[in-house]
Amino acid sequence: MAEKLYEGMFLLDSGRFAEDPEGSTKTLLGLLEKVDGTVVAHRPWQDGRLAYPIEKHRKGLHYLACFQMDSSRLTDLDRACKLSDHVIRYMVIKHPKVLFDALVESLGNEHARPTDDAVSEGDRPARGRNSSDDDDDDDDSDD
Repeated sequence: MAEKLYEGMFLLDSGRFAEDPEGSTKTLLGLLEKVDGTVVAHRPWQDGRLAYPIEKHRKGLHYLACFQMDSSRLTDLDRACKLSDHVIRYMVIKHPKVLFDALVESLGNEHARPTDDAVSEGDRPARGRNSSDDDDDDDDSDD
């Protein structure tokens, strides 16, 4: 069978990830490798409070991975995730090549985001209504 292209969102125990980020990442990538998945791109997505407790966890880290795998191994991945102490929940989505490539590209360009210092003056947003110039105009209009 041909390999399919997948996006996996894994909810990890944020406490374990905070203690050992490299170890937690290796554990997750190891799960994918055990089921013959080839990881193309991956990164932590978001760490924070959960909307409701899941298995007594109130916080979690969402970890995004793009990988290729034979679809017959999805049940093996399901079993591996359920047996893992690191993975609280997960979701796997099959993507067409165009969407998969765009997602991989966006993950690869993660560190290329411009900082405030790199933004030119013309690209800066206009000042809001709370600026002192706007307050002076409002006082004159009441007369």
